[in-house]
Amino acid sequence: MKDAENLFAELLHHRLSKLAPGDAIIPAIQPASVFLTPSAGSNAPYQYGRFHNPTWTETEAALALLEGAEVITFPSGMAAVAATLITQTKAGDRVLMPSDGYYASRLIAERFVGRFNVTIVQRPTARFLDGGFDGFALVIAETPSNPGLDVCDIAAVAQAAKAAGAVFAVDNTTMTPLGQRPLDLGADLVISSDTKAINGHSDALFGHIATRSASIAAEVGDYRKYTGPIPSPFDTWLVHRGLETLEVRFSRMTGSAATLAERLQAHRKVKGVRYPGLPGDPAHAVAKRQMASFGFMLGVDLGSASAADRFIDDCRLVQSTTSFGGIRSSGERRAKWGDPVPEGYVRLAVGCEPLEPLWRAMDATLDSL
Repeated sequence: MKDAENLFAELLHHRLSKLAPGDAIIPAIQPASVFLTPSAGSNAPYQYGRFHNPTWTETEAALALLEGAEVITFPSGMAAVAATLITQTKAGDRVLMPSDGYYASRLIAERFVGRFNVTIVQRPTARFLDGGFDGFALVIAETPSNPGLDVCDIAAVAQAAKAAGAVFAVDNTTMTPLGQRPLDLGADLVISSDTKAINGHSDALFGHIATRSASIAAEVGDYRKYTGPIPSPFDTWLVHRGLETLEVRFSRMTGSAATLAERLQAHRKVKGVRYPGLPGDPAHAVAKRQMASFGFMLGVDLGSASAADRFIDDCRLVQSTTSFGGIRSSGERRAKWGDPVPEGYVRLAVGCEPLEPLWRAMDATLDSL
């Protein structure tokens, strides 16, 4: 893999070879449902808005450069999850998913895909290798898990899943290709909610699937083409814009998260911290092997639901939202949604605020609890 600096230098300038003097450096937004096609044959690159769009082409090319793989974009991360489940299974198949991953992924698998005689099996991320993968058609991992931040060994799961004949997918939303590269570790496809860090500005819903398998890419592409879960050209353009600052934002976010994890762990009002970068964290050994950084998300246990709610509501530099990965730090008490975490557990996503003002705001709020 190219290092992040070289990769992003290439990403920022990858369009230049296609431009003529006077062309716009920034891609255009093409809000078109129809395109002029030749009277004979159908070889025009764009024919109909459900099939292709020039703005998709630009954003998918940028994401493909970052992933080192073919990319198919979707109007949300959950649309990408659904596309994976639907295209990679058939009646009678068994699917393995993390029991501690994002709840909506399990919900659509069980409620909608499961009705077509597809059996959904769940297993905790920290013990994902236990029991093997014989008999599974599709294995989906989410590592680190959201919100508990457990990890599984991607390379080991990939090797075992492939030996068992399963397709192996990894939801890499929390890490992005800058923090972790599942395809390089043997995964067949990557799922990402680009609503989060890749876009980074909390103003667009978006997702993508990346794969180096021509057959998977063709199947996923046809699924989108014929069933219509397509991103809007404007949202696609917003994600392209956000993507160009990802390396800078991700560096700030992950650097701050590492420092905050240590400070929060030492604070008298904090009962516990989950962060794969902490040497004592249960996930640290595996995370150190497979991650380029330890991410921007922390789990902070404040001991009670009331303390967690007060921290989120009172800290002036932490916004209360149910998403993460934007330029503003955010917090949410995930137990209120039924996630298997302590009642006082705050999923804290570190944003782009300067570190010391952010810490002072957190420290003062914690002291007031």
